[in-house]
Amino acid sequence: MATSTPTRDAYAPPPRGSQQTPANARRQTWRSRLWRFDDKASPYGYIAPFFLIFGAFGLYPLVYTGWIALHRVEMTGLNQMEWVGWGNFDTILHDSEFWTAVSNTFLIGVMSTVPQLLVALGLAHLLNYKLRASTFWRTVVLTPYATSVASAALVFALVFRADGGLLNWALHFVGLGDTNWVNGHWTSKIAISVIVIWRWTGYNTLIYLAAMQAVPTDLYEAASLDGASRWQQFRKVTIPSLRPTILFTIVISTIGSMQLFGEPLLLEGGTLGATGGNENQYETLSVYLYNYGWNLGHLGPAAAVAWAMLALLLIIAAVNWLIGRFVRKSAA
Repeated sequence: MATSTPTRDAYAPPPRGSQQTPANARRQTWRSRLWRFDDKASPYGYIAPFFLIFGAFGLYPLVYTGWIALHRVEMTGLNQMEWVGWGNFDTILHDSEFWTAVSNTFLIGVMSTVPQLLVALGLAHLLNYKLRASTFWRTVVLTPYATSVASAALVFALVFRADGGLLNWALHFVGLGDTNWVNGHWTSKIAISVIVIWRWTGYNTLIYLAAMQAVPTDLYEAASLDGASRWQQFRKVTIPSLRPTILFTIVISTIGSMQLFGEPLLLEGGTLGATGGNENQYETLSVYLYNYGWNLGHLGPAAAVAWAMLALLLIIAAVNWLIGRFVRKSAA
């Protein structure tokens, strides 16, 4: 039986033969116009709040930051702006510390994203089976995500302390000796990556779990009848079904790694934390921007760094889109 989608009742004008006074005729005409206007304008009114909020808190700051990036502006004189054109961009592009921050951001992003997504995929696969107290375990997995970045960074700063840290205390029993985690070039990146992995693994686990539960059970039953083991079902059924979700989490994790700020800032704290270490060994782009804008007070180069981060994110998004398009074509 065919059904039709219910629609709003259109305004029905009175029959031609009915007698109407001029006042009633004008009232009916006004109601008809108001009805047509309401029918056409209501959808725009429903979506208008989003665009108003986005314009006020998203688009305007973005445009204004681009305007500041073309001027020399100091924190001590915000009302004094001197046009420098592309001078601020030239300053940061010729600054070796900027490229160190780019390298650190990329390395920390790879070191935190790859293990994070692999562990999240494995945990989601385990939680997808029927377990006792499954709701409890899912809540436990999500608990680190609910913890503030400041609390997590301060706790892990105590864990990775060179003198009296919990990790060095444990390594001392296996004969590995003390490690200066914060001052080492690679150990500092490992420490920050561990904090990121601990905080975001549960979040990605629940995303993967939701995607796994949407996979039709018929596929698993057919694979089981063909003699496929659980590992083979995971590789041949689960992973191909999760390709769009995996690409989504890669994009989100990449954007998050580009915005790393609290973890490196609070790992050591104080002046060294605000500069990314004594040799900028764990300085990310966000910390570099913070140092330029708030510690040095040069808002022009800081705004240029913000736009450089946006350009890098757009490049990464384009690469991910091309990879996703290639994967979809290969699957087809």
